[in-house]
Formats: sequence, C-alpha cells, structure tokens
Amino acid sequence: MKFNFIILVSLMAISCHTSGQKKDTTRGIKIKWTENLEGDFSFRKNWSYKEGIYKNSFGQISCDWDCPPEVDNMKDKNGKILKDSLQVFYKIIDTIHVPYSLKSENRMYEYSGTNFIEFKKTEKNTITGQSINNVSTHSSLNLNIDNDNCSVWVDFNSIRDLGEHIFPLDSGTITIDKIVFNQGIIKAVFDFKFKNTLEPEEKLFWKGLIYSEIKNK
Repeated sequence: MKFNFIILVSLMAISCHTSGQKKDTTRGIKIKWTENLEGDFSFRKNWSYKEGIYKNSFGQISCDWDCPPEVDNMKDKNGKILKDSLQVFYKIIDTIHVPYSLKSENRMYEYSGTNFIEFKKTEKNTITGQSINNVSTHSSLNLNIDNDNCSVWVDFNSIRDLGEHIFPLDSGTITIDKIVFNQGIIKAVFDFKFKNTLEPEEKLFWKGLIYSEIKNK
C-alpha cells in the first residue's frame, strides 16, 4: 500500500512538471487589436517560386534539390529541359508565384532568412501559424491565436549536433489589424523575446511584419 502511494505521488509530480513545461513553452500574450494598422507592408507585392524552383541558364523554369525523381530524365546533361518533355514537366513541377508574407529580423540559430509564414484555422477555430524553413534555415516562428490570446514559441531543429529545442516566449507584443483579420488575413506587427534554453547567456529575439492569408485545414 505504501509502495503504491509512493508511485502515485511520483506520477503526480511528473505530470505537474510536464504540464508546467508545456505551459511555459506555449506562454501566451494578449493581442492588441487595431484598425488600419500602419507600417510598410509593401513586401507582400514581392514573390518567389517555391523552394527548389528557379530559372536555369536556358531561361526555363526548372527544379533543383528536392525534385520528383521522374523529372531527372526530362533534362539533358547540361540541365536543359527537353523540348518534348516541357508540357509533362510543368504538370509535375509547381511553378506558381508565392507572395511574401513575412518581413522580419531576428537572432536565432541556423537561420539564413525566410519570406514566408503560413496560417491555418483548426476545427476548434483557433489559428496556428508557422514560418517556413528552407535548406539553410532551421528555426521557425510559431503562433497560436485563440480569441484575444496569442501563444508564441520558436522550434529549432538543428542539422548539426545541437539537437531539437523549443525556445519559449519571454516577453513581447503583437498588434493585429481587426478589419483585415475579419477578411481572413493576418496583418500584424510583432516584437518577441525568447528564453534561450540552449545557451541562457545568449539573447534571442524575433520581430517584424506579417501579411498572410488564413487557410482552412
């Protein structure tokens, strides 16, 4: 009986510790709502192709790095897409123009920049957002919007020997345009500081502007 009691107490302690970690990791702040949010959001007029899509030396829109294996046989030894394969090639490769949705600066690990952040509405009507990583960016900004509350953290997944880390929010602000939000778009200004769980003496921050459509999951 005494042994069972000790196990129960131990499990409760572990549960409380885990719950505390999760709560700290997804710490929320109050959203400041406004109308006609000011700022230079002209970056949203810029665009690029999806990761790995580029214009080759022959003036063709081609694919490099993470490409479907079937397109390899559609190019010659110099990388030129064969004329009789062009139509099929562009049915496989997505060459859509992707407008920029994020303009920011930060101090993060293994970060070379990103111009994109995606937001999705869940079945519970919360909105989740995550910046898009690329081949040389491995820290992503995460937001979870639930009514007037916004939980914020950074996921860092190192390709070196640093492992996976979550940097919880330490302090910060986010202001969102209510009118545009009601139209299904996140238009926001943010300034976040994060707890560095890897090297506590090194300060981490992320600040900038967002203009991104909210998509349904």
